Amino acid sequence: MSILIDENTKVIVQGITGKQGRFHTEQMLDYGTKIVAGSTPGKGGSSVSGIPVYNTVSKAAEMTGADTSVIFVPPSAAADAVLEAADAGMRLIVCITEGIPVLDMIRVKKYLEGKDSVLIGPNCPGIITPGACKIGIMPGYICKKGRIGIISRSGTLTYEAIHQLSQRNIGQSTAVGIGGDPVHGLGFVHALELFEKDPETLGIVMIGEIGGDEEERAADYIKNHIRKPVAAFISGRTAPAGKRMGHAGAIISGGKGTAEGKAHALSESGAAVAKLPDEIGGTLEKAVRGAGIYERCLWGEKDS
Repeated sequence: MSILIDENTKVIVQGITGKQGRFHTEQMLDYGTKIVAGSTPGKGGSSVSGIPVYNTVSKAAEMTGADTSVIFVPPSAAADAVLEAADAGMRLIVCITEGIPVLDMIRVKKYLEGKDSVLIGPNCPGIITPGACKIGIMPGYICKKGRIGIISRSGTLTYEAIHQLSQRNIGQSTAVGIGGDPVHGLGFVHALELFEKDPETLGIVMIGEIGGDEEERAADYIKNHIRKPVAAFISGRTAPAGKRMGHAGAIISGGKGTAEGKAHALSESGAAVAKLPDEIGGTLEKAVRGAGIYERCLWGEKDS
């Protein structure tokens, strides 16, 4: 199994006629993702890589039965694209766009309260269930189907964690890049809950970074609710206070949001914390060995 997406997920690409939308539509199709429609205002009736384009998400959903969308729309219009997808009844909305104004995302966050839509992003690489479905920009060729869930604020470190696990022949159930913006959709706690409930996910890798308090809240959730082994890494140990590092949300202020504080909280929760990025795979392997489930986490084991 997996979380949020599988081989039956039907996807609409918002902004499919743009340069990025076209390129990544082809990449997702090559991976096997069921992209059934695209939407761009004023481009209805055209097609991209054989995929029909509609003027609105609601029309695309009506014609195809899709319940998931991925957004490749410029920052000035991306927030409205998320709202359009929610209004069209999209169960899952993946927003890849970087640089959306914070005030726009506050408006989106408020609007989604009480809605059934789950937003991943913005400013994220998306989500992948290896061998089944890729929504976003992750390099699918580094993935192996398996039983380790991955949640990360960093796109690059998402790829690094996947690669390290695959090199160790440890497969992944689903990998989710939640994005590093200060205001975003799906967070660590919700993702942890989904992975804990998924019977085919046996262990979890969580990658955080400086800034905010999501990792501390995740640590509390792990301590009280997660029974599966968790390996974690926090980036930004050498970041100076008050200076933004990379993501808009990666800033230490008032002595809070430090890598050391987050790593300590996760360690206290029972998670195994890697000190360096290249130790993520080894830390996870040690954790699943300690839990006695290493062999079950190897790629292909579930199918043998």
